[in-house]
Amino acid sequence: MEKIESIPSMRALATRLRAKRGGLSLVPTMGALHAGHEALISAAWSAGGSVVVSIFVNPLSFGSNENFAGYPRSLDADLAMCSRLGVSAAFVPSIGDIYPRGYSTYVTEEHISKPLCGISRPTHFRGVATFVAKLLNIVGPDRLYLGQKDAQHVAVLRKMAADLNYDVEIVVIPTVREADGLAAAVRNSGLMRGDRQDALAISKALKRVKEMVDAGVLSSDRLVAEATHIMGQHRRVRVIYVSIVDPNTMEAVREVVPGKTLICVAAWLDEVRFTDNAVL
Repeated sequence: MEKIESIPSMRALATRLRAKRGGLSLVPTMGALHAGHEALISAAWSAGGSVVVSIFVNPLSFGSNENFAGYPRSLDADLAMCSRLGVSAAFVPSIGDIYPRGYSTYVTEEHISKPLCGISRPTHFRGVATFVAKLLNIVGPDRLYLGQKDAQHVAVLRKMAADLNYDVEIVVIPTVREADGLAAAVRNSGLMRGDRQDALAISKALKRVKEMVDAGVLSSDRLVAEATHIMGQHRRVRVIYVSIVDPNTMEAVREVVPGKTLICVAAWLDEVRFTDNAVL
């Protein structure tokens, strides 16, 4: 596996990798790789061809009151995972390379990015879209691998790729969950036992709502109320939003269409923000 730090070197290697049989897959990450990232990389590798993993803590995806400096970083362990999983190259650019002095161009999706996380994090998706647009230009992958856990990211990036005519297939991998149901996430490893029990209220709420839908309850109001009640039983869990939405537009819907609707949840556990979702 090659570790690539400069944009010209990444462009040159990507050109060679795309020419090989099976094409080129890209897995964008902010590092601190975990089981969810491993599933993305494994799926990309299984598709054939070459795999590039980007490792970059994107400052544009953090709001003014969010702790960019405190985001977990584990580059050596990340590179070891990539090597073990057969990744062809890890792209590890510097902030100065991606956003050089005087940088002033951004990609903004104006509709799908507005509800849900977009309300409390109004600049977040601009940062995500800008960096992924740059990645697509630098790497030029045939396939882009994303996780279902970040459903709003998926919807925003699909719209961006369609609107800006990127010739890339977006492949979405199901959310990876730990044995107790907690969705794999960067900050899970730092949870103490009591923290974890409170965090599990989120996945328990999603599971209960799915059971209700399977039993024929389709009213969004009833489902949102039940999920909110379950999380509200844990005093340290502060709900940011619970919403039943169309997975393509992220717009709230009044009634579930089984198999074609998402429940999306965000909540604070003390100072840690959790997001999760489930297909209903």
